Amino acid sequence: MAEYIESLAHLSEQFGKLGGVGKKSAMRMAFSVLDMTPEDAAAFAQAIVDAKEKIHLCPVCQNLTDRELCYVCDDETRDRSTVCVVSDARTVMAMEKVREYKGTYHVLHGVLSPLNGITPDKLKIKELLARVNEGEIKEIIVATNADVEGETTAMYLARLLRPLGLTVTRLAYGISVGTDIEYADEVTLLRALKGRRDV
Repeated sequence: MAEYIESLAHLSEQFGKLGGVGKKSAMRMAFSVLDMTPEDAAAFAQAIVDAKEKIHLCPVCQNLTDRELCYVCDDETRDRSTVCVVSDARTVMAMEKVREYKGTYHVLHGVLSPLNGITPDKLKIKELLARVNEGEIKEIIVATNADVEGETTAMYLARLLRPLGLTVTRLAYGISVGTDIEYADEVTLLRALKGRRDV
């Protein structure tokens, strides 16, 4: 029935473009929008437009922000000698929940995956090297997922950064192979952070 209502089908199709959203979930979301008041629907639409217009990459760490610098780079109390390299902004949010990590971050916006056309030039690696060249960074913690692409990225970064005199470590036990870091609980992340090892 919904397929014959063109605007509903179109709305469901748009929700279906979101990562991890299947056809049934997309249709449920579309019906949820229909259940909203006109005011709530307008606010929902405006929130999407505002997010797209206001959120950009932090010029220092490449994290998402709606200010000049992200909240971490803007915090004078953070240890700028330690940088935790992550694949995406969601991992920064997960790491921050631990409340024990006092360093800064660098967001790659992906991991190496040559089969999918994701090569080093497609990631924010040159921006990381520019930060390293400023001379303040002493340790890089590679916090990519414990899967093939994450491990490949970690090894690539280690080979690139270690000759520059940096300590390059990797999150250790606590995060099982194949697990996305963003889904790990705070205790697991804290153990992994404290037990990091050289790459």
